[in-house]
Amino acid sequence: MSALMTTYSPLPISLSHGEGAWVWDEDGNRYLDGFGGIAVTALGHAHPRITRAIAEQAHKLIHSSNIFNISAQKTAGKALCDIANMDKAFFCNSGAEANEAALKLARLHARKRDIALPKVLVMENSFHGRTIATLSATGNPKVHAGFEPLVDGFVRVPFNDLQAIEAAAKEHRDIVAILVEPIQGEGGIHVPAPAYLEGLRSLCDQHNWLLMLDEIQCGMGRTGKWFAYQHTSALPDVVSVAKALGNGVPIGASLARGAAAELMQPGHHGTTFGGNPLSCRVATEVIAVMHEQNLPARASDLGERMVGRLRDALDEIPGVVEVRGQGLMIGIELDRDPNPVRDAAAKRGALVTTAAGNVIRLLPPYILSDDDADALVDKLAEALSAVHT
Repeated sequence: MSALMTTYSPLPISLSHGEGAWVWDEDGNRYLDGFGGIAVTALGHAHPRITRAIAEQAHKLIHSSNIFNISAQKTAGKALCDIANMDKAFFCNSGAEANEAALKLARLHARKRDIALPKVLVMENSFHGRTIATLSATGNPKVHAGFEPLVDGFVRVPFNDLQAIEAAAKEHRDIVAILVEPIQGEGGIHVPAPAYLEGLRSLCDQHNWLLMLDEIQCGMGRTGKWFAYQHTSALPDVVSVAKALGNGVPIGASLARGAAAELMQPGHHGTTFGGNPLSCRVATEVIAVMHEQNLPARASDLGERMVGRLRDALDEIPGVVEVRGQGLMIGIELDRDPNPVRDAAAKRGALVTTAAGNVIRLLPPYILSDDDADALVDKLAEALSAVHT
């Protein structure tokens, strides 16, 4: 009997090691990694510079706590704020914690406005984490089930619908912020209309709300820009980031600018492990590698190549509804359960994941070669063809 809680239903594959875009299981089988630990290992596995940064820092100092100044944290914060056009960073350990910090910023913003019972606008079909507050913000009843009562203070509206937000503003005078994914990931890879984020920015300015963007999955270069909002003119007040920031080393951050960056004061928030020397050294190296190799642009080019090839390859396969996405954030919507396709792809040496109950999700590393990208498409097409014909 396993000593682990049954919180997961893992595939019957135990991975032993990886190199670049490839991983091997304990039986020696090799797989092309098509989802990078759920959008985490954007630089691939065992990247030499990340490995060296981990080893060098581990020989010096892994942890000290935020009781002391942490030089690596200041360096990582500056690098991260520079690429995001933000002013200040709070480092934590995960995306859920980054969103928790954002929600606390919204509460502090409410206090500045003398709003005692503030509300945050969130979207249907969204995902923001598994803590009590972030699952309450999440727009998926399956995530809520069993954990009621949920945290109060959230108003839910349809994604990609500015009129619904305008209606909510008239009904709820105590809204203080919007929390939204620029592209919904767990919800099935939904890309909003080009003017959506700009419309949100305008409404936030009109009502003195914070615009808080959850870029945990779509950020750090995945969509072809450092952050998905950079495809538009909309600049948020708060940005949550994690996943690819550490390439597998746990780290998250809440970034803020302007007045929002001044809301947190000593005693308002904290973390034991967040922003430690190891995670921040790695984050700085991740950003440096992505800069030097122009990997956000590479993600854009690869995504365009893969989406085009997928649409051609899957055009005649029954059950395929749509191929969509931006950069290396790709969804293949099916009219049925995607798990048999996921399993068939694994048997052919390609690892993919699912979302929203009917979507095959691709979140591969940015260091894929053209040949690897083509192989991933071919293996997935073979799996879909085998299951659906």
